[in-house]
Amino acid sequence: MGQRSSKLAPRTMEELKAQTNFTAEELQDWYKEFRSSWPKGVLTVEEFKKAYSSYFPLGDASEFAKHVFRVFDRNDDGRLDFREFICGFSVGLRGSVEEKLKFSFRIYDVDGNGFISPEEMVEIFTVRNTVCLLQAVKTTDSEYRTRDTCKSLCAREIIVLILENYILP
Repeated sequence: MGQRSSKLAPRTMEELKAQTNFTAEELQDWYKEFRSSWPKGVLTVEEFKKAYSSYFPLGDASEFAKHVFRVFDRNDDGRLDFREFICGFSVGLRGSVEEKLKFSFRIYDVDGNGFISPEEMVEIFTVRNTVCLLQAVKTTDSEYRTRDTCKSLCAREIIVLILENYILP
């Protein structure tokens, strides 16, 4: 008693099928997993950062996760319900190039004013590259040379990083 169903309501299922790139079966599986992981039916920024960081064991992914959470949180209430979670996840996994570009823009547009300032670019590149480069760049003696790599990135390399990590996965 008191537990919520682990099955999506038919109306919600139809809406999510229209709003995402997932099948009914996939949506139901994601919903069961979501409810199992977050029984209250919502995910806080701290819970999201913890879950997100588990995919990036090297370095601190929590700052970048905070920005991803902000984009997922469409109603800006500081919590993700299943709809917000799965719609954001759908863009990341199966979105069109245009959807991924819009999503990426929203990550970089930290203040939400419709423009990306140089300060916002630096903020996102800093948190993203810290995670991304720690995962990918090692020297032969297994030391990570993130700082040197970040300093040496030129504009062309930064664009390639964006394309490889957001648009062309």
